[in-house]
Amino acid sequence: TQRSDSLTGETTAPGSRFSVRQAEDPDMGLNSIQSYQLSSNMHFLLDVETRSDGVKYAELVLEKPLDREEQAVHNLILTATDGGDPVRSGTAQIRVIVLDSNDNAPVFSQPVYKVISLRENAPTGSLVLQVKATDNDEGSNAQISYVFSNIPEKARQKFSLDAETGKITVKEPLDFEETRDYTLAVEAKDRGGLVTHCKVEIEVLDENDSAPEMTLTSISNPVPEDSLPGTVIALINVKDQDSEDNGKVSCHLQDDLPFKIISSSNNYYKLVTDRPPSPLY
Repeated sequence: TQRSDSLTGETTAPGSRFSVRQAEDPDMGLNSIQSYQLSSNMHFLLDVETRSDGVKYAELVLEKPLDREEQAVHNLILTATDGGDPVRSGTAQIRVIVLDSNDNAPVFSQPVYKVISLRENAPTGSLVLQVKATDNDEGSNAQISYVFSNIPEKARQKFSLDAETGKITVKEPLDFEETRDYTLAVEAKDRGGLVTHCKVEIEVLDENDSAPEMTLTSISNPVPEDSLPGTVIALINVKDQDSEDNGKVSCHLQDDLPFKIISSSNNYYKLVTDRPPSPLY
């Protein structure tokens, strides 16, 4: 039994032919080689031809496309048989090694990555998340680089993407009151130029970093000393740019004055008389 190796690319077209090492038999006539047989397989056929001098030779013919990611090596057995009595035969092991072609694009572990826990006070350089793509090819065909793809300039200013690791980090301080969420598109490209994309959705969490802002929208001054309790002296608008509990405000007077503040409507308060003011006020 002999063994031979054959190299072929996975993009080799069906119908391609591969020569194999021929069997030798010193006998003549019917006692010489009369037939070849190939072991059962899904990709190759055997074509036996006869030369003008009567010598038979065989070639492998690719019948079905190869896929290195499905099967990288094909082990075949070629049997040569003579026509003598008794019949004698010999075998050869043929190993077909399939060379990789860049026929697989990178694939992200998920099409959409969501981040819902990024606080607006996250320090510069903080890790947001790491995207990950894989490629079933091998060698340089499986080496992947990452870049942002078609994202708003504001998002590009706020986040950095490591081309080799796929790590996204905070580039500039975030501001919930300015932008509450970002959508980033990330492209993964292999060395052969095949690309794929994923989406990253980032939700920024609010911190209590904004003080309430107060505006007097109307005021009566001076106040008549005979004003009845409940007389509106001023209308106050109070806003806080923070969200939820951080944006809830309350108003009160610091000193003991003949006035009180009552809630009027959303974000509005009334300053009203609580008792007739003294002339001292």
